[in-house]
Amino acid sequence: MKIRTGGPADAADILRLLDDAVTWLISLGRTGQWGDRPWTSRPAAVERIHTYASDFLVRIAEDENGTTVGSCVLAENVPSYATPVAEPELYLWNLVTDRSRAGSGIGAALVADAIEEARRRGISLLRVDCYAGDDRRLVDQYRRLGFTPTDPFELDRPEGRWPGQILELRIG
Repeated sequence: MKIRTGGPADAADILRLLDDAVTWLISLGRTGQWGDRPWTSRPAAVERIHTYASDFLVRIAEDENGTTVGSCVLAENVPSYATPVAEPELYLWNLVTDRSRAGSGIGAALVADAIEEARRRGISLLRVDCYAGDDRRLVDQYRRLGFTPTDPFELDRPEGRWPGQILELRIG
């Protein structure tokens, strides 16, 4: 697997990964995280991915054939709902991996890459947030990747309250 910097040309592949993840979540009856409609059917979601790909550091995981199998966004700015911290941080946004390759270490590789990017910038705090509903399975996945849960939060969404969890990883 290779990880590279992405850009606007990668938006379609990122959206494909997100649509596939929604399909997988629906198959498990877990629509609380990203709903029951593909990302590509929601214009605001598509625009958000295009903005990420144009304006932020996008990291793309590719397999040996050059196929996109994962992506994430790294930024020093944080979402408005994140508890402020009194130090520089790198925030990991929108981590998604190819569901047909679950368990192959793609997410772990993207997190390791984010840690290296934080080190390169001289930043000792990496934070992420995720869906904390249902059985908190996604929170546990981030814990296995080395993150510690810090602040829970809730967002008002058209479909109801969305429970989230902020997690952090200290970089030595």
